[in-house]
Amino acid sequence: MDHKIELYQSLEKEFSKRGYLLYLVGGTVRDYLLNKELTDMDLVTDATPSEMKEFLSGDYTFERFGSVKVKKESTKFDITTLRKESGYLDNRHPNKIIFAKDIKEDVCRRDITINALYMDKDLKVIDLVNGVNDLKDKVIKMIGNPQKRIEEDPLRIIRIYRFQIETGFNIDSSLKKALEKNFDKVSLLNKDKIRQEICKCSDKEKLVEILNSHHIIIDK
Repeated sequence: MDHKIELYQSLEKEFSKRGYLLYLVGGTVRDYLLNKELTDMDLVTDATPSEMKEFLSGDYTFERFGSVKVKKESTKFDITTLRKESGYLDNRHPNKIIFAKDIKEDVCRRDITINALYMDKDLKVIDLVNGVNDLKDKVIKMIGNPQKRIEEDPLRIIRIYRFQIETGFNIDSSLKKALEKNFDKVSLLNKDKIRQEICKCSDKEKLVEILNSHHIIIDK
């Protein structure tokens, strides 16, 4: 077993004995199921940052967003409180965040199905959006209405193309139409956010080529 998983399980015990849940989530679960090497670990919990402070040391800089960063040995854990989001008045960030207690509420704020899988301490996958089948079918699908989800946050356009490059998966036809229709919204984004997505990509040149083909030019 990957030592990072063992570290998560150890951390989960600290939460469990205080009555809190702690799940692996998102890209961490996706990569685990694809047998890829795990890097930083993404987790969700029903504990709020103020509750975590009572027993967990970490970086609470972004606690107002429900995000706490913890390091165990050389592994970084990003722990986020389950939450609901709404608003997105600036085409990027939610106007309102409400902490939740149920992953059924949390999953609705996530973007694509293969990044919305949860896994418990026993490595049992919790799939509320058919993400496991999409992973098997090698297809990228948006959770909910693609048009609405892209309007909430146009950075999702670049993220989806990044995931396509990294996985080699096909983009669902309805999502592909929405991407092409809304690509001009990328111009509303902060250039640094776009550069960050490019830096995360395993083939930066290919992602830049896609941006350039839609007349989005990002200076290096």
